[in-house]
Amino acid sequence: MRIIKYFNLCCIFLLASILVACATAPPQRLDNICHIFDDKNRWYKQAKKAEKKWGSPVSVSMAIMHQESRFIADAKPPRKKILGFIPGRRASDAYGYPQAKKSTWDWYKKSSGNRGADRDKFSDAIDFIGWYNTQTNQRNGISLSNAYGLYLAYHEGHGGFSRKTYEKKQWLLGVAEKVAWRAKRYNTQLAQCR
Repeated sequence: MRIIKYFNLCCIFLLASILVACATAPPQRLDNICHIFDDKNRWYKQAKKAEKKWGSPVSVSMAIMHQESRFIADAKPPRKKILGFIPGRRASDAYGYPQAKKSTWDWYKKSSGNRGADRDKFSDAIDFIGWYNTQTNQRNGISLSNAYGLYLAYHEGHGGFSRKTYEKKQWLLGVAEKVAWRAKRYNTQLAQCR
């Protein structure tokens, strides 16, 4: 009898683990926003809700999220290596879909009223990106459709963007160009989605 109970518990645990893994697994085809929303059917509604609330286009917010985490729920920055092979500390406490730092996330939760928000929950993460883009628009005057500028401010912070810290980072300018290209591509694809 005890063996059967143990076996049943193991089966329930295994099934629950599979369901959680399926729910948080990133979409398979990241280059087409229609495929992303087909794969994760709730995401479109959540992204549109954030767009309506904050004014940041779905295509821009999704392009930023793609760059930050490739839609991996528990993404973290890589660890620094000590002596080339020993895992050390991470470069920052950025986490989740939006790769938001804890202090910025806390600011979002307080400012937006979304106090129970989690960085590894898509609906909260897409809302955060929309909120942050709106903050950038208000503080730095960047248009909500300017994915290039919004990404630079997202990466450098509002103060860093104002000080133009990105000008000394050629690699970052290239990344911002990729984000802008992806936002444009996602926007074109969105018009063709079923």
